[in-house]
Amino acid sequence: MVEPGIALEQGLPIGGDLRAAIERWQVWLADERRLSPHTLAGYAQDLSGFLTFLARHRGGPQDLRDVDALGPRDFRAYLAERARRGHKATSSNRALSVLRGFFRWLHREGLIDNPALATLRGPKTETVLPKALTVREAGVLVEEAGADAREDWIAERDTAVLLLLYGAGLRIGEALSLTRGQAPALGQEAMRIVGKGRKERVVPLLAVITEAIAAYIAACPYDLTPEAPLFRGARGGPLRARLMQLAVKDLRRKLGLPEGTTPHALRHSFATHLLAGGGDLRAIQELLGHASLSTTQRYTAVDSSALLSVYDKAHPRARG
Repeated sequence: MVEPGIALEQGLPIGGDLRAAIERWQVWLADERRLSPHTLAGYAQDLSGFLTFLARHRGGPQDLRDVDALGPRDFRAYLAERARRGHKATSSNRALSVLRGFFRWLHREGLIDNPALATLRGPKTETVLPKALTVREAGVLVEEAGADAREDWIAERDTAVLLLLYGAGLRIGEALSLTRGQAPALGQEAMRIVGKGRKERVVPLLAVITEAIAAYIAACPYDLTPEAPLFRGARGGPLRARLMQLAVKDLRRKLGLPEGTTPHALRHSFATHLLAGGGDLRAIQELLGHASLSTTQRYTAVDSSALLSVYDKAHPRARG
């Protein structure tokens, strides 16, 4: 049974067979894909919006047979309406991705055979370049982490978390999902991280990172059992990403750092600074856990001057 708050609204204009299929799909997403309730709710919202549009567009409630008969024009009309309503291209592409996933599942279950979405292109999105800090800015941010904390152990915690982002390139969610049993030991040189899509990667560890984590563990007043979250909030519960975002926001204002200074900016800075130092793009891809090299290549636009320097030093014709 689909969790409360995730199922589609009862008043949604769809037939009973389509509603039953959607509920089965959501159970599959929760049980097999292990998506979070928050993600499931987002999927339900996107699908509800599409089905509400279809009822207006095609003149009444839709069932599985109607969905099976949809053509490219219907989906283009849906995207055109979203554009008229002011939805950003990134939002529409996300909604289109939800629909593609749902239609693939319907096909695997033998409920429909509709290839219309397979060749449909989503709206073009502007390339948003990563906002990296300078080496000095990143260093100051990490050094000042927790400077205004009420308790010393919270200062140690914030320093350890930010070092994992800047020193090892972790996503904030990856750092905060670590358990005490997964915490690297003092002097450990690498650790295994499970990132997006359950993709595993090994990241090297600087001595300063393991030292900071050891200092936090020693200072933390809560019982850190092996299976429990490593990083804790002030009351002992799991540390939430929002709290770290607010802490960095306060530091940004205090230190006069750029507007784009966020926890994720430290991960971008990790990659950008490696690239500026002559790091191999594919190696950086592995360190970041990117599935596609094209995602990592965004950093080449951030530090083109560094790339030209590497080119001048490395290319045989440039050394003539």
